[in-house]
Amino acid sequence: MTSLAYRRDIDGLRAIAVLAVVLFHFGVPGVTGGFVGVDVFFVISGFLITSIIWRERQAGHFRFLDFWARRARRILPALIVMMLASLVVGWFLLAPKDYEELGRSIHNQVIFISNLFFMRQDGYFETASDMKPMLHTWSLSVEEQFYIAFPLLLAVLSRWLKPWRSALFVLLLVSFAASVWAVSHEPEKAFFLLPMRAWELLAGAMLAVLPVRAERVSLGLAQAVSLISLSLVLVAVFRYDADTAFPGAAALLPVLGVVGLIWANGQHTTLVGRLLGSRVLVGIGLISYSWYLWHWPVLVFGKYASIFGLTPLELTALFFLSLLLGYGSWRFIEGPFRERRLLAGSRAILVAGVIALASLGLAGKGLVWSDGFAQRLSPEALQFAQTHTWSPKLMSCLGDDKKNNHREPCHFGPQASTARALVWGDSHASALIPALKDGSIKYDFSITQAGYAGCLPFFREENTPGCRAFNERTAALLSREHFSDVVLVARWSLYVYGERSGDTGASIHDPATGKYDRAIAQQLFAEGLNAQVQQLRASGHRVWLVKEVPLQDFNVPFRLARLAMLGRPTDKEGLPLAEHLERQAYISATFERLAAADPGVRVLDPAPKLCEVNSWCRVELDGHALYTDDNHLSIAGSRLVEGFLEPFFRTLRNTSADSAMSRNDVQ
Repeated sequence: MTSLAYRRDIDGLRAIAVLAVVLFHFGVPGVTGGFVGVDVFFVISGFLITSIIWRERQAGHFRFLDFWARRARRILPALIVMMLASLVVGWFLLAPKDYEELGRSIHNQVIFISNLFFMRQDGYFETASDMKPMLHTWSLSVEEQFYIAFPLLLAVLSRWLKPWRSALFVLLLVSFAASVWAVSHEPEKAFFLLPMRAWELLAGAMLAVLPVRAERVSLGLAQAVSLISLSLVLVAVFRYDADTAFPGAAALLPVLGVVGLIWANGQHTTLVGRLLGSRVLVGIGLISYSWYLWHWPVLVFGKYASIFGLTPLELTALFFLSLLLGYGSWRFIEGPFRERRLLAGSRAILVAGVIALASLGLAGKGLVWSDGFAQRLSPEALQFAQTHTWSPKLMSCLGDDKKNNHREPCHFGPQASTARALVWGDSHASALIPALKDGSIKYDFSITQAGYAGCLPFFREENTPGCRAFNERTAALLSREHFSDVVLVARWSLYVYGERSGDTGASIHDPATGKYDRAIAQQLFAEGLNAQVQQLRASGHRVWLVKEVPLQDFNVPFRLARLAMLGRPTDKEGLPLAEHLERQAYISATFERLAAADPGVRVLDPAPKLCEVNSWCRVELDGHALYTDDNHLSIAGSRLVEGFLEPFFRTLRNTSADSAMSRNDVQ
């Protein structure tokens, strides 16, 4: 093997990368673009790996098996220990569905495709990203795929193409163009897939294979390039945020920054290079891989264990725990393998790695086959945990932008009934299906339910293409078929105020600026709803406006299951009624104003069935969770609030009776 000269500045770059990622994940204020740390790692990896391969090829003793063995020695030991530890901790903390998902993610990581696995895990009701312990392994899979494919590609290009460097650069440009296109059209693919990320690794690779110049550039130029390049990386770390279209063109800043830093400090030892080579940054850089491995599962499992949310002190403790585990992993796991004190030969490390990965993969599959070892939980905890999952029947009635953007409406009750109602809305409309279905059977009328996740049941400029198409199909259905009544149901506050966390991505934005403004969102919501109601009334439909169920400030099945697992009471959890009324005040006033102006518009409110007057809004009844998350009613919750729909049910029943009498009169 031809060794590379050690460069302290590159370990300093690794430190910047891991600090950016970890501080971002731990929610440190200001580090809004810390996710670009992964891109820094990609460029470094591309440079170092290509440097090693190219030097060995020039020396005439590059062997694929030895290369892959070195990669296995570097990557696998710490990764395997982290995954094994996560399986053990998950046994005690995770609900069956989450433990099963942990098994799936580990199974996919051991075959180096966790990036594909997480890319496909984008359904509307998937577990939140910040509760997936193995999510961070997606970037490892991207690098592992690169390590497998790139040496073969480089061998072919350099042997059969004279201008092979140009061919490599063309591949870089193609990958970059694909990334730019995919950010706008297929953002999940742009983020997770190697073809859209390859250009970042290839940027480092191109730097490694540049022809060596006989003369170095001037120190002044190296100083300037180094300073500008560091600025590019830091601008991305501190100025990018969740609204940045990434990677695509936005990734140019960190990628060019890292390329510039590696190049400039390869020419001269610059001031920035001395900073990067400082003892503290080099020390952090040395443990960067292990710290990256451990920081995310520590944070996720900490969230699971906390139940009521992590305090700043607890977050700080978890931060230093992850740092300690990262150091321990580097010292006691990475070190012995890296120094070849364990499994010194290439064949030995590869065979051991395959056996360990196969064993972990089988363990992961075992969690899937056993449904997450549900028998670990008490019957009460299991009952709560299982509420987290929507039934396939409910999901079959709900379209979304992810996988099911053309779902047909569902029908309940006797299809021949003369009293027909259309329930139109987002996923909250689907959550009411159990109650609607019961009512249609009990009172002998027909209901058609059309639901699309994250989609207001009226037209607005920034609706997604899938949402616009859904609303157009629903409007066409209304004009094509006869419905006496239309029920509008949605999580209204999401579109007016955003999530409790402050995320306003799904909210109504100012068309002039493309940004969220509370007053403008309220105004556009009221105008859009009023226009929809007026159009429905002009078409002869009675209109029912359903208020939102109380939005809880926690994931209900998760908290109840964790409390039950710890043997703690579950019957006093829930949102204070005053908070619900305050959040819904503007929306409720808008509804009441529309109803007061037209007797053909009625308002229905599920909250009284869930909330005690002047008290709190419950989330549990007789051992059943009333929500599937923090805002969707469960089947038990839907049936509990069913009574609030009685005015609607009775009106439809009377419509059916009036129609029957009219037919008898004619006869």
